[in-house]
Amino acid sequence: MKQTGPGVRGLRLDPASYENLRQQVLRRDGWRCQSCGTMSNLEVHHKQFRSHSGHDSEENLITLCVCCHRGMHIPTEHG
Repeated sequence: MKQTGPGVRGLRLDPASYENLRQQVLRRDGWRCQSCGTMSNLEVHHKQFRSHSGHDSEENLITLCVCCHRGMHIPTEHG
């Protein structure tokens, strides 16, 4: 693993290493969204966002479909 650039918040992998990690997470999660169970339109989500010092690590990544992933990034309104 290597950091990219000075002052990086959290550990970021180079593109090839990140793609290998992404494939490992998809396999680990059985190619299913860990929220709704669908097997299509899958993405890998950082549980702790990179912008909040989240690392590119297997422990910080989870498989989500596009819809569930989008829901993780949309702020909820409080009534």
